Amino acid sequence: MKRLSVLLLIAGGAFAQAPPAAPAKAPTGTTAAPALEPGLYAIMNTSMGTITAQLFEKETPGTVKNFVALANGTKAWKDPKTNAMAAKPLFRNLTFHRVIPKFMIQTGDPTGTGGHDCGFTIKDEIVPALKFDRPGRLGLARLPSPNTGACQFFITDAAYPSLDNQYTLFGQVVDGQDVVGKIAAVPRDGNDKPRTPVMLVSVTIKRVGPPPTAAPAVKKAVTPAPAPKKQ
Repeated sequence: MKRLSVLLLIAGGAFAQAPPAAPAKAPTGTTAAPALEPGLYAIMNTSMGTITAQLFEKETPGTVKNFVALANGTKAWKDPKTNAMAAKPLFRNLTFHRVIPKFMIQTGDPTGTGGHDCGFTIKDEIVPALKFDRPGRLGLARLPSPNTGACQFFITDAAYPSLDNQYTLFGQVVDGQDVVGKIAAVPRDGNDKPRTPVMLVSVTIKRVGPPPTAAPAVKKAVTPAPAPKKQ
């Protein structure tokens, strides 16, 4: 069964989350990247340009931890060449194997087919407050059944409310949405695969500002032991 997850028969439109900070003024003849707010970011270098997305580490910590570990090579995944689990960066020189204009672009499969078994699955993290109500949403791809996501992810090219409460939404593009649109619009075959490969060259994880502080532990009241009974 193909891990086309997200994509099967959904149709619709929509999105949310505060916009990034206003971009700094660029020197004449150049375009400045927007100033990044404190947070955790994925910088995706593709063959058609760079896409920067903020990861929702507070709202979807398990999904973000999985994505970061796969990007950095600290989590093992099944290598299709050997069928062995290997801990090495996954998101390098992969194709965007499915692209649909005004919907999404999808990658994360080392076979480029959408059907690779990554060797593990993670639980969905559906956050009702997070909606697919604007372009640039990062979603975890999965099979039609819940809790089957792993390595593949998609980036929306438009608002798409039919995805709400169905797929884990774990990030938002803050720079490079035009690149997402260009990738979505490339000529494709009957399976929505680009006729000329579009590559996810690498993913770099970057933190801006200090990491979020953990909530202080709540001290439990100690119940004194009962006094011994007199004999």
